[in-house]
Amino acid sequence: MKVYKPEWRCTLSVTEGAEDSTDWKTRMAWRLRRMADRLEGGGRTIKLDCQVSPEVAREDVDDCLGKGFAVSQRLLTELAQQAACEDVMRDAKAELFEEQETAAEPKH
Repeated sequence: MKVYKPEWRCTLSVTEGAEDSTDWKTRMAWRLRRMADRLEGGGRTIKLDCQVSPEVAREDVDDCLGKGFAVSQRLLTELAQQAACEDVMRDAKAELFEEQETAAEPKH
């Protein structure tokens, strides 16, 4: 009896800028991306490289990436809500946080 063993591979890499070792075209492209981010005001450019074997449809890859960004959005929204609540508490009940702040200060 023959035993079948499925094999697959998936790599996803995210790049936020050119490394020093990359060629001049790549470094120039990333400089232009950073400039565009500044001109547009607060954007963030990332480059995704996704390699899946065996090959899957591009639409499926795009769907998965979209769902991943939706999860990231929810997580960032939760973090922002927690930070906002902490800011309100620090303002309304500063005495609760005074002990934490003095404990965090370096002792000389």
